[in-house]
Amino acid sequence: MDEIENNLHIILDGLGVSNILFTVEPAKSGFGDVTSNISFLLAKPLKKSPQEISNTLSEKYSQFNHTLVSKVESHPSGYLNFFANWEKLNQLILSESNLDSFGSVDLGKNSTIVVEHTSVNPNKALHIGHIRNIIVGDTISRILEKSNYKVNVLNYVDDSGLQVADIIVGFKHLGFSQDPPEGKKFDHYCGDDVYVKTTEKYEQDSSLEEIRQKILRELEDGTSEIAQFADEITAKVLENQLETCWNLGVTYDCLNYESQIIRSGLWSKIFEKLQTMNLIEFEKDGKNSGCWVIRGEGKEEDKVIVRSNGTATYIAKDIPYAAWKLGVLEDPFNYKKYKKAQTGSRTLWQTTLDDSEEPKQNFAGDKVITVIDSRQTRLQKIITTLMAKFKSQSDAYVHLGYESVTLSANTAKTLGLDTQGRQAQMSGRKGLYVNADSVFDLLKSKTTEETAKRNPEMNSSEIEKIAHQISVGTLRYEMIKQDLDKIIVFDLTKSLSLEGDTAPYIQYTHARATRIIEKSGQNPSMDVDFSLLTDPNENNLVRMIGLFDLQVRDAAKNLSPKVISRYCYDLAVVFNSFYEQVKVLDLDEKNLIKSRLCLVHSFKITIERALDLLGIVAPDRM
Repeated sequence: MDEIENNLHIILDGLGVSNILFTVEPAKSGFGDVTSNISFLLAKPLKKSPQEISNTLSEKYSQFNHTLVSKVESHPSGYLNFFANWEKLNQLILSESNLDSFGSVDLGKNSTIVVEHTSVNPNKALHIGHIRNIIVGDTISRILEKSNYKVNVLNYVDDSGLQVADIIVGFKHLGFSQDPPEGKKFDHYCGDDVYVKTTEKYEQDSSLEEIRQKILRELEDGTSEIAQFADEITAKVLENQLETCWNLGVTYDCLNYESQIIRSGLWSKIFEKLQTMNLIEFEKDGKNSGCWVIRGEGKEEDKVIVRSNGTATYIAKDIPYAAWKLGVLEDPFNYKKYKKAQTGSRTLWQTTLDDSEEPKQNFAGDKVITVIDSRQTRLQKIITTLMAKFKSQSDAYVHLGYESVTLSANTAKTLGLDTQGRQAQMSGRKGLYVNADSVFDLLKSKTTEETAKRNPEMNSSEIEKIAHQISVGTLRYEMIKQDLDKIIVFDLTKSLSLEGDTAPYIQYTHARATRIIEKSGQNPSMDVDFSLLTDPNENNLVRMIGLFDLQVRDAAKNLSPKVISRYCYDLAVVFNSFYEQVKVLDLDEKNLIKSRLCLVHSFKITIERALDLLGIVAPDRM
């Protein structure tokens, strides 16, 4: 594609034409290997039909010395189509696929980007809806790192809001024990029992509302006994939440606490900045009289950020945090390492307002992506607009929204929810949610059973390891294979299928490739005759492998994890077609065996790397 693009620019220079933004892209069936729309864009300046121009360009291109193009054709539609020199392309792609840098692109130029995700109230266990946020955020982080961004991954701990106040009411005023029942995780206990039952009590006892508001004020003050007690409770819940995330291969760089943001003085600094820049106005009359507001755009209502009594609304917590992430404000925090090490090599830090012996950290970025569900779109739009003005950069702050997750009727029934045959919409307040640990445990139970059945010779630790990898892969894949603006209907049975668009199907294809190489008894090498790979199924597989970096670029530019999941699936489909149509072993021609083993090995390492961007391990056995 680079070769074609360069040559077309030379032809344009010869024609005396400039500023033509043509495309060169992988072709659909019937349009060669690569196609360009250049003829359509030249029709107006050259005053000729696209087909005439395409014929001319084809003749001119054929006069070039080209390495990777075997021929150029003008299509009757006007497209200019290029056919690959497969012997050269086979060698180039399969050689590059063995490099550690294969699939890497340089979109980020080593700039720093913040990805904030998870951000769940520390008053309950993570439910299956939260998992979409977490997996989307983690996958985007991996894709951006592959695209040469320095990524800072943050988790905002909302430890001073109403939902935390609710469980404190339960513990301090309704007699709930601080110890969960035997065998129950503390975060499950807080969510299933304390939170749900406390919110039910509000309807029965109106006096509890006053207690709730008093506790909320004490949480924000931060110096009271209640605030210290809440810190202890939320720390235990957060620890359990993080264990769930780590189990799914998700890690962070820093935990940022809302309570500390409130106490840090960041709000007063940002409030002053908003006034100086005339981004907020004081309302002198009307329903918002005495309030500071952000003017709504068009028909949108004005947004109150400081009430007439001088107290800030909840958006006042989000604005200084957003500014801190972009490095707009001086960092008021010290840092300390989290008490537990997370999986992998990433060190987990947390902010603190106390003195710390640890060195000052910097988790701000040139750009910020915040993963928050689509229901928060209006609030995020306000923050995005403000941050663009602070940084004089329209895309400095990006809200990556996504739709909710529901459970299929069958899955809800399996997990003990009676939805009367309907999909299950979740609500933590009503107790209508399925925690992520339960879904994972059920997936793992089914996977362990199936793995043991298929591999009777395997010991229990091997089975456990493979079952874990498949279960994590399944849950992660189901959360990102859909477009972000589509509601996910999660179904346990379908997600575990070895057929169709599922993680186990892709993982099984990798295991199949591994078995072929093991069975050959050879170490695949690059010292092969690439001209022997002439079968269309071989060329299709090489071509699909060669698209890896283009898919990474597309996914990073559009913040779309689905692009990589779709690539993994398409790559697996093409490999399985190759496997069914082309013999690799048991051939008389040893050189052909070596060439095909080289291709199988290239597929194997490419699918491993692509799955790794999704946080999914590719097992050698299944």
